Amino acid sequence: MARVFVSAAHKSSGKTTITLGLCAALAERGLAVQPFKKGPDYIDPMWHSAVSGRTCRNLDFNTQTPDEIAGFFRRFALGADVSIIEGNKGLHDGVDPQGRDSGAALAKLLRAPVVLVIDGSGITRGVAPLLMGYRAFDPEVRIAGVILNKVAGSRHETKLREAVEGFTDLPVLGAVHRSTDLEITERHLGLVPANEEAQASAVIRRIHDAISQQVDLERVMDAARSAPALAVPPLAVPAPQPPTGRIGVAHDAAFGFYYPEDLEALAAEGFELVPFDTLRDGALPPGLDALFIGGGFPETHMAALEANAGMRASVRAAVEAGLPTYAECGGLMYLSRSISWGDRRHAMVGALPLDTVMHRTPQGRGHVRMRETDAFPWPGAGGTVSAHEFHYAGVANVDPACRFAYAVERGHGFDGVGDGIVVHNTLAAFTHLRGVGGNAWPRRFAAFIRSCRSAAHGAHAA
Repeated sequence: MARVFVSAAHKSSGKTTITLGLCAALAERGLAVQPFKKGPDYIDPMWHSAVSGRTCRNLDFNTQTPDEIAGFFRRFALGADVSIIEGNKGLHDGVDPQGRDSGAALAKLLRAPVVLVIDGSGITRGVAPLLMGYRAFDPEVRIAGVILNKVAGSRHETKLREAVEGFTDLPVLGAVHRSTDLEITERHLGLVPANEEAQASAVIRRIHDAISQQVDLERVMDAARSAPALAVPPLAVPAPQPPTGRIGVAHDAAFGFYYPEDLEALAAEGFELVPFDTLRDGALPPGLDALFIGGGFPETHMAALEANAGMRASVRAAVEAGLPTYAECGGLMYLSRSISWGDRRHAMVGALPLDTVMHRTPQGRGHVRMRETDAFPWPGAGGTVSAHEFHYAGVANVDPACRFAYAVERGHGFDGVGDGIVVHNTLAAFTHLRGVGGNAWPRRFAAFIRSCRSAAHGAHAA
């Protein structure tokens, strides 16, 4: 099971670009490339999926146990020629001071050789002690080679190579020269998602060409093939149920933040997932049993969302009629009365008694821990949920009578105290859930949908 873990000495070293290029170049060679991304993330996996042709999967210590991560990895790595795992932050960085959730910990767990991306900006001979320190800090982490990135030119490359090869035993697998052609547009939450980037194909091609020409792909594959056997069983695939209902899923340039296994779990529960476009469709699809509106960037599309009055009215009518609805972050913003950003304000669906306001700095960012309250609407075991949030939006003019599904134990949510407003049969929160690690939220939401449908049928029969 060939695999490599792509990491860096620090964040913003360019490891996402390198990972994209490796996935694209190896896939074009006819290899089945399975991408993975460490931590909670939606945007990077969209790009990795686009270039590899296989759905990228997240590996996250916050929501998964180590055993689950290993089994989850093996399940999706099976059948691939090579797995490319992109880390987050630096190799040894994480929330835990002992490094138990770091990239190094994940590389050791998966016994994956590390390809270390080094930002060459402003450094020459100093790269050697940097790498020597990384080798010595945790000898159990196997660094298989180095890719030099953001190299200023051929003279700079020569100096870096001489320092690495002269003072360390690490091979230089490539040297990628700095170029604006390799940059992906960024905004407040990171890279622009692949589903929004108008020039995505052109960007991917430029990155592919640069990596193909400046990285020794055979040596990268040699490193991947050197990974030892991973003696863990793959996680079982849930047996799918025949379709018995329909869930509308907002999927367009404004909304696209979904974990693929969550959608797969909803489908396995017997629900057909019906995509709809909040920007272009005039109304919701007919015959829906529920709605799922995930995160995204409604704030950058708020004028177009407001202009589609037909869809906004259709969603509001459905929510007010009691259609089971789950909305996360951007979905919450869409269901609110309005979104304000600077001196601009645009009307949204108006199904929630609150407004949302964009701020200059993040209002919530990182891991969260939420304790379910008595107001939580879905059946099943409650308790405390580990999840994540990342939002510049805050709430304003909230109806004081609102009920909240979560009490915040760590994080911010609405106000550092509560998150997850409950209105009619709708749950809307800034918290992003993931159906792993014992948090079977798709199963609970599916049960809620069925209970609401049964109640509606009973009332109709009466």
